[in-house]
Amino acid sequence: MRPRHPLPQHWLMTDERMGESLWDALARLPRGSGVVFRHYGLVPAARRALFAKVARVARRRGLLLVRAGAERLGQEDGAHGQKARGLRTWPAHSRREAVAAARAGADAVFISPVFATRSHPGARALGRVRLGLLIRGLPVPVIALGGMDARRAASLQPLGIYGWAAIDAWTRQRSANG
Repeated sequence: MRPRHPLPQHWLMTDERMGESLWDALARLPRGSGVVFRHYGLVPAARRALFAKVARVARRRGLLLVRAGAERLGQEDGAHGQKARGLRTWPAHSRREAVAAARAGADAVFISPVFATRSHPGARALGRVRLGLLIRGLPVPVIALGGMDARRAASLQPLGIYGWAAIDAWTRQRSANG
């Protein structure tokens, strides 16, 4: 099933370390942006309850909401890393994983980590050159993830990225998309 909404170019990746800044980040996202709800560390009932609150904000603000993980959480527009109805996004850290995502029917692939990131301390970042080689010729839109902000995303446009995703950029900046 193809998504019924346009694919967002701006994305927020949620996780537990955001705390209450989650709400500020949701408020800063431009209308039509996407949210990948993770929060894997919560017990299932708490995860579903938080997802419901995020879903209400997303609907009110015109944001797309996809869940990460196998368990359906409620009213969602799709899934991240899972075959599901609606929008299908997929994570990839290598060319092999990106090609597999495209073959699995992903509507977009999140390539990471492009730059150093607090989410994965010590992980080897791809950088511009390796990112460019990794995404060359991919038949699916690429969302750059890892140490991303609007300035870095703009610098990657010549490589052919479709959009970008972040945590910190949306919690630290007042106007992260421009």
